[in-house]
Amino acid sequence: MDKIIKIYLDTSVISHLEAEDTPEKMQDTLQFWQELRKSKYLVTISDLTIAELTKCPEPKRSLLFQYLNQINYEEIQETQETIALADAYLKYGVLNPKSRDDCRHIAISTIVGCKYIVSWNFQHFVNIKTINKVQAVNKLLDYSEISILPPPMMLEGDE
Repeated sequence: MDKIIKIYLDTSVISHLEAEDTPEKMQDTLQFWQELRKSKYLVTISDLTIAELTKCPEPKRSLLFQYLNQINYEEIQETQETIALADAYLKYGVLNPKSRDDCRHIAISTIVGCKYIVSWNFQHFVNIKTINKVQAVNKLLDYSEISILPPPMMLEGDE
């Protein structure tokens, strides 16, 4: 029996469930959501994700929380350790201080042992520079590697 892979959903994934302005991403996200509804992954989100979703205007906010109710997930609370790791990411230049919340997402997912962060945030998360810097800092500080991928990469292709 395969061990279920633990993943972290950042806010961009949930927000793209209702993103009429980017229909391709919305379609990919809805397809990925179907996998999540089948409990293919151990899904984690953080209190930070919930706080960011709460800032969405209505009616989108209510729709996104309805989607969240369709899946099983664990809500992770930020801790002193996650804040310290986010600060280390900033110190080592993983992202700049304007992107502190992104560092917080990465830190939370790293510390709770996620294998992947799933995100549509190509500007800050899903790019080789950020991924390589996160890996380097995690290795330096004795944390596990974590991969950062967009939702389509989580879909299993046809056999």
